[in-house]
Amino acid sequence: MENKKTVAFVTLGCKVNQYETNAMIQQFKNKGYEILEHNQRADIYVINTCTVTNMSDRKSRQMIRRMKEQSKNPIVVACGCYVQVAKNELENIKEIDLALGNNEKSKIVEIVEEYQENKNKMEIVQDIMNQKDFVDLGEVTYTSKTRATIKIQDGCDRFCSYCIIPYARGRVRSRKPDKIIEEVEKIARRRN
Repeated sequence: MENKKTVAFVTLGCKVNQYETNAMIQQFKNKGYEILEHNQRADIYVINTCTVTNMSDRKSRQMIRRMKEQSKNPIVVACGCYVQVAKNELENIKEIDLALGNNEKSKIVEIVEEYQENKNKMEIVQDIMNQKDFVDLGEVTYTSKTRATIKIQDGCDRFCSYCIIPYARGRVRSRKPDKIIEEVEKIARRRN
């Protein structure tokens, strides 16, 4: 019997990141991967980064480096807001095997499996300002928390001088109401 590939996650930042990590966990589980805690030895580490402060940028870099040392030759995937806005800084972090922007989280398993085949370091970060539609991560019924989080909107149109969110998440895009209701109903059925 073939050993299952293992993957562990580190989530920094807000509830949106927590939701998106749950979505990525569900994607990996659906493909047969075993999910481990981030302090365990895994084949793949996914760090869902944050960038709202200098401290969160620093924590993102620290976790990327720490996870590379956690296991023998793991694949380290950095994704999320810090990756989205810090392209120049990422080039200096040799521990990253894959760097994915916020839109690429929906295809993370396919991208990781492509990397496993060819071992070519990849950086896939689309211009988030060009994103007009909500990027749906599918139904997210997995949660490690008591309360489920539901994502209904992404981005911000305010462009406040002190805030990086529009540059990390793009302009406001809303999820289709029927998708939200469907997800809530499935979560409710799972909890009963």
